[in-house]
Amino acid sequence: MKRFLFYVLSTMAVATATDTSATGSFGLLPDRGDAYLSFYLDNDLFAGTDENYTNGVRISWISGARDPEQFGAVQRGLRRLTGDARSLTLFQRISGFRDLTNIEYNYGTSITQLMFTPEDPDALESPPGESPYAGWLGLGFSLHAKDSFAINSVELSIGTVGPSSQAKEVQDFIHDLKGVDRFKGWDSQIPNEPTLNLFYSQKRRMTFLESEWGNFAVDGFSEWGIGLGTFRTDLYLGALTRFGWNLPVDFSDPRLLPTAYSHQPFKTDRKEIGLWSLYGLFGLRGSAVAHDITLDGPVFSDFDTGATRKPLIGGMYAGFGIRYQDLKFTYVQTYRSRRFKEQNRGREFGSIAVSYRF
Repeated sequence: MKRFLFYVLSTMAVATATDTSATGSFGLLPDRGDAYLSFYLDNDLFAGTDENYTNGVRISWISGARDPEQFGAVQRGLRRLTGDARSLTLFQRISGFRDLTNIEYNYGTSITQLMFTPEDPDALESPPGESPYAGWLGLGFSLHAKDSFAINSVELSIGTVGPSSQAKEVQDFIHDLKGVDRFKGWDSQIPNEPTLNLFYSQKRRMTFLESEWGNFAVDGFSEWGIGLGTFRTDLYLGALTRFGWNLPVDFSDPRLLPTAYSHQPFKTDRKEIGLWSLYGLFGLRGSAVAHDITLDGPVFSDFDTGATRKPLIGGMYAGFGIRYQDLKFTYVQTYRSRRFKEQNRGREFGSIAVSYRF
């Protein structure tokens, strides 16, 4: 586990300090040049609880526009799924691109940790009807291809569920800092198992929404995506709209999701106006879930989580964003329906995203 953490942390450190020309033949790491460094935090304390999906944290680095000739082995493999002229025919047909010869690319690296606990901190095992103890730690490599109307994102994620995710240690550290009781049932968490996942997502501009009245504007996008792998297998649909003053050209998506993309989502010549932006946002999302390791348990060993995953999940979120020059802060409050049948009700949590453009 220590070796895995060392690899993950060193990868992220190098990503913030290394140029593409020095990354070697694999090209795993993004480089500088109109790039974004972002920090994401999900926590249910924003909704006044400490249970179920209780914490998520992510650090991501997304490059500026890059020439495909700079791609390493990972990016070249992911490119086959982006829908551009070098992609498989199926992905070209569903790409949403208007001109396959005029595509812009960005790629990135991220590290993510997710944490799930029951409501009762003193229970040595998750009580019936409550979330099982689970933690996940993952490293993602993503490629994003876009034109002026659509963006297709592909992410390869490798990770681990169980004690190796270090979820217990992180939660204990935070609770000790806050002076609150530790959760006592982490010994009953889902056991160690490596995970491998491939995520694909597509966003398309909703041009019928786009309007401007001086510096006040409205825009938005529709989205859909699919995940395949041992961590999560699902299909989702959704939409997001923004409204406010001096809307940034990037969306700085505050949701801690695979292929989360704090960058300019569509190719455009539009420039940001002024030093600041202030806007609201609202979105909907529905998912069909075929597998979730945090509820179904490990794939290659027997473990009863006591939870029965619901196949359909819905959610809505609303919040606001602030930009000052190259620094952006976004907050949303999310309501999500029950994740498993024994759960007595849906849950809320808050999400923060802070991103800086270099």
